[in-house]
Amino acid sequence: MTAEAPEGKVISGYDAPAPSWELVEKGLVHGNSTYWLSTVRPDGRPHVMPLFGVWDGGSMYFTSNPAKRKAKNLAENPHCVITATSDDLDIVIEGTAAKVTDEAELRRVAELYHDKYGWPLTVVDGAYEAPFGAPTAGPPPYELYEVTVGTVFGLGTSEPFGSARWRFGTEES
Repeated sequence: MTAEAPEGKVISGYDAPAPSWELVEKGLVHGNSTYWLSTVRPDGRPHVMPLFGVWDGGSMYFTSNPAKRKAKNLAENPHCVITATSDDLDIVIEGTAAKVTDEAELRRVAELYHDKYGWPLTVVDGAYEAPFGAPTAGPPPYELYEVTVGTVFGLGTSEPFGSARWRFGTEES
């Protein structure tokens, strides 16, 4: 599913063209299967962990056991950054994470996880159960988080090495 994006603003310091939003979305959907989530601890120190995620319709989704540090951090401060690498771009997503408890949405995103990773998730009491765990999500139950995107950066890793920024909503960076 494609998100409507405002026109990207070139942020590179030379005349390289901005990458297209379509290239960014392709990288998020089909690129590297590991993403990196950065949250902030209550004392202000950063916390970064790899995770499995899925991009759909302009939102990034990931899971966590509620007892894990990333879930605790997000309960205190929902602002986060997710990074990804594709063949042509490094991608940075700045946004706000919120737990998803709607059963229909949980089922829909579980299918995306199954399609991408082969991870068979079952919805139980507003969270996921699974026959095998995810290394950085801890043991089940897994709560689902949706990141509402504020700003996305696409930084070219191959010719012509252009980079761009897309802003959504009122988020500022």
